Amino acid sequence: MRIHHLNCGSVRAIEATYDGPPSTHAVNHCLLVETPASGLVLVETGLGLDDVRDPDASLGREWVEMAEPALAEDETAIRQIARLGYSPLDVRHILLTHLDVDHCGGLPDFPHARVHLLASELDAALAQAPSFRYRPAHWAHGPQWAAYSGAAGDDWFGFTAVQPDGLPEDIKLIPLGGHTSGHAGVAVRDPGSDMWLLHCGDAYYYHRELQPVPERHPLLDFVQTSSETHRDLRLGTQARLRELVRDHGDRVTAFSAHDPWELAALQAAA
Repeated sequence: MRIHHLNCGSVRAIEATYDGPPSTHAVNHCLLVETPASGLVLVETGLGLDDVRDPDASLGREWVEMAEPALAEDETAIRQIARLGYSPLDVRHILLTHLDVDHCGGLPDFPHARVHLLASELDAALAQAPSFRYRPAHWAHGPQWAAYSGAAGDDWFGFTAVQPDGLPEDIKLIPLGGHTSGHAGVAVRDPGSDMWLLHCGDAYYYHRELQPVPERHPLLDFVQTSSETHRDLRLGTQARLRELVRDHGDRVTAFSAHDPWELAALQAAA
């Protein structure tokens, strides 16, 4: 099983806030997973073709002014998948951490794919759209939703793990509450090494938040605090993620959706 780390939508430039990495653009970190029996699996979609071509209508002008997206068609998942030699039809499954505009904008580019997420997130999006964070244009095509309760599942390093239908046990949804009503992470195992990747979505925004003594990024912390649904739950999720990294960092690599330095390190390692 091969795993590709993709940036599916650069947004505004940010500083690292410490000596070392130069400033760079925040990203929308997606995974493309090649599976033996389930075809291509896309974790997050980032921004899609409709977002790039008509951003005000698809993403909303207020979000565009805030995020300052690059709106580059060659960064969309569908174009990157084609450069890897695949057809969009090869993407049979999509897993979403949540339905914020920058995480699901590419859904219309893969209308045939089954879309896996927590039911509480889907319910919130359908009830609250249109809004700053939820845009109906991203699901107007009628996705093949596969929604899960997230209340029960297997144990995964102390977290609840939901097994998505039709996918191997190497891929799991991990409820990580607080950012939205039904926010989740996505865990993917490399069978060759028995190592796990955990896409944490927006459960945190900056790599130094997972240090034993967390450090916040001024701009990214403003974004996450202003968009949180449940503050105590979000902070509790981050505390549990720090424990995960501390106790199981030899087997689990956690990363967030928008940290460009995490993406660069994982791309270099891959």
